[in-house]
Amino acid sequence: MGGKYRANKIKQEHTIIDDIYPLLLKISNLEQVHSIIPGRINRRSGSGIQPYLQLKYNTPSGIKLIAKTSSSLQEIFVVTDNPEETMKLLQQMDFVK
Repeated sequence: MGGKYRANKIKQEHTIIDDIYPLLLKISNLEQVHSIIPGRINRRSGSGIQPYLQLKYNTPSGIKLIAKTSSSLQEIFVVTDNPEETMKLLQQMDFVK
């Protein structure tokens, strides 16, 4: 297995920020989303913010998000055939800022 596996549509190659995982599970339930691929976690100085996801931009395979908590940042890649529609849906459902 090599340390890589999938739970639902979420690829588990790297650690996922604990507070962000429930948001990723909700996003994985969307029909337009084919896969969610979390990247590496980077540390940041604490600011006491609540965990949230921020839209960044479209990628060739979908959307790039940034997961933010008071002490960490993590890139999240969402694979979808229709990035624009998926971005609008994520905003409407308050999954992202």
